[in-house]
Amino acid sequence: MTRPAVRNGSRTSADRLARLLNLVPYLLARPGIEIAEAAGDLGVTERQLREDLELLWVCGLPGYGPGDLIDMAFDGDRVTITYDAGIDRPLRLTPDEALALVVALRMIAETPGVANREAVERALAKIEDAGDLVGAPVAVRLPGDTPRVEALRAAVEGGKALRITYYTAARDETTERVIDPLRMLMVGGRAYVEAWCRRAEAVRLFRADRIDAITELDEPATVPPQAVPHDLTEGVFRPSVDLPLITLRIGRGERWITEYYPCERVEADGDQWLVSLRVTDLGWARRFVLGLGPEATVVAPVELAEQVRATAAAALDAYAVPTPISAPRPVADPEGVPSGDPAVAGRTQ
Repeated sequence: MTRPAVRNGSRTSADRLARLLNLVPYLLARPGIEIAEAAGDLGVTERQLREDLELLWVCGLPGYGPGDLIDMAFDGDRVTITYDAGIDRPLRLTPDEALALVVALRMIAETPGVANREAVERALAKIEDAGDLVGAPVAVRLPGDTPRVEALRAAVEGGKALRITYYTAARDETTERVIDPLRMLMVGGRAYVEAWCRRAEAVRLFRADRIDAITELDEPATVPPQAVPHDLTEGVFRPSVDLPLITLRIGRGERWITEYYPCERVEADGDQWLVSLRVTDLGWARRFVLGLGPEATVVAPVELAEQVRATAAAALDAYAVPTPISAPRPVADPEGVPSGDPAVAGRTQ
């Protein structure tokens, strides 16, 4: 999938927030500035600047009434801030606000690949010092925080090459690779290291919880010029037409897969659903289907249905092999002599 080119001036929420925070003091210092000149100074188009100004109309103080919102006056193509809603005054945080900000910043600092940790830690130090929160008993740990993630983060920050033992779920195999880390990422609540894989000679994503062993090498990470990070704005898995398409008929108990996996088609078929989705390969799809309950049936492709049938039959055959049954042990009679003993039989005749 080809993403459209971004216009001059990023449209992401984070970039726009930063731009809006800078816009008000910029305009306060330049009353009556032409919109074209301001757009040039701020590095955005005139259209983007006008959209930002329209958003400022509804920004301001809690209450959000006529006397609480930022106000502006326009004179042709010139703009002047007439009410700044107190944005020119130093920010005063309450203890609760400062603590909430400390927790949020610590979470950002612990999230791989989200921000510059040094900048976040400097901001933390300033807020903790200003709010008398130095040494506050606040510990933030994300679900993906493990010694393995810490080792990967240290290798990325130290610029070291790594030898890893990695389990590839799609092929159900474990391999040893030497990688040159590019960055750490947190996607869907899971930590990844993105790196140049010398074995594949390409950029690869490695899930931290599937790395069984890590060895830091005595050599710097060497990333070739052609190594380009992946665009992960739409997630790690990017379905494409060149990947196998499978179709399953599922019952109510298996409908969760339509929320967990990107599906190309979901349609009702009586009490069941027909679901089509792309997979990395049929080997992964075979293991995926075998892990589902009895309410899942492969509709297409025929090759996948045959693989699932053969694997299930082999598993059933393994259970069908009869277990040798040993002869029953003799039972002792009241005198303590096994009832099957010939001597006993002779005495009782």
